[in-house]
Amino acid sequence: MLYLDYAATTPLYEEVIDTIAEVMKEHYGNPSSIHRLGIQAEKLLNSSKEVIAGALGVLPAEIICTSGGTESNNLAIKGAVHSYQNRGKHLITTQIEHSSVKEVFLELEREGFRVTYLPVNSKGCVELEALQAAITEDTILVSVMYVNNEVGTIQPIQEIGRWLAQYPKVLFHVDAVQGIAKLPFHPKEWGVDLCSASAHKFRGPKGVGFLYRREGVQLKPLLLGGGQEYGIRSGTENVPLIVGMAKALRLSVDNLTGKTEHKYRLRRMIVDGISSMPELTLTGSEQEEEMAPHIVHFAFVGMKAEVVVHALEQRQIYISTKSACASEESDPSTVMLALGCSRERAISGLRVSFSDEHQEEEIALFVTALREVVKELAPMLSKSSVRRGNRR
Repeated sequence: MLYLDYAATTPLYEEVIDTIAEVMKEHYGNPSSIHRLGIQAEKLLNSSKEVIAGALGVLPAEIICTSGGTESNNLAIKGAVHSYQNRGKHLITTQIEHSSVKEVFLELEREGFRVTYLPVNSKGCVELEALQAAITEDTILVSVMYVNNEVGTIQPIQEIGRWLAQYPKVLFHVDAVQGIAKLPFHPKEWGVDLCSASAHKFRGPKGVGFLYRREGVQLKPLLLGGGQEYGIRSGTENVPLIVGMAKALRLSVDNLTGKTEHKYRLRRMIVDGISSMPELTLTGSEQEEEMAPHIVHFAFVGMKAEVVVHALEQRQIYISTKSACASEESDPSTVMLALGCSRERAISGLRVSFSDEHQEEEIALFVTALREVVKELAPMLSKSSVRRGNRR
């Protein structure tokens, strides 16, 4: 079996599984309890935050533990907007955000906020000039993802953060779910006020994530209750999963430079293989440094993406179509449409995503299998084109 859908979710490190099981068995106290078992759990919680903060170069008190990327995005955006709405009613995001960001902004529009959705270029990248033209005195929040979860384009977060420094009343949120532990990320240095992360994207457990909140930023809670997580995220902390998340992050960022270089080598192999098949079209930038190392997106124009996915699945190779949160939808990819792709191409998009533990032999196996699938399906494509021509 060859699993190449790491952007959807990742298998846990064996060490993380062992750690979670040990904490569940031995350290089951409530971290809010004042007895010994509670104090032990609280120590584990605090030490985990120290590990996460250390990986990002921030303070442990700036880390809020959540149930994952969706909650982190909701808490960051809604919490900030509702805390600072007295400053203004204008918000800025992009046309290619994950649904857990996009849907929040749509809801805020229904509440009366005005939202500008920045366009992207044909590579899938937001241009600073578009942000500069959109910002107003009424703007209170800008939200731009770090790495697009579908096509893999890296957004100019550093450049945006530096430019927004001249607007101290505007908060900058980054959905870093696909970027953390894949690429260097220094929110404090880059002028990021809020950033979201999810453990299962870097070989940690599902159901846990975190939100970096710069010291001094106020957030209105989504959940009310016992006042955990500095009063911002009530609910008993899931200590075993938080400890597992911290360990997974530490393991993932260890030798990050070497791991990133290895993934770019694998990416090159995939890109070269796809480029050699005239039926396939790559998505995104031709400049490698503008694309994340672990994602390759392409289209088999005229062929439904799920047909290719299932053909590869029969060979025990697993890739995906668009975002896992939208992969069951038959509608064209809104991300690809935003890049200026045709509707036909936007329903033909395919995503390959992998890890630093994959080897060149495995990638060569995938390219060979893809070539076989394309060869098998291409005749179906030409017949389909003839039928469409007859209907015209």
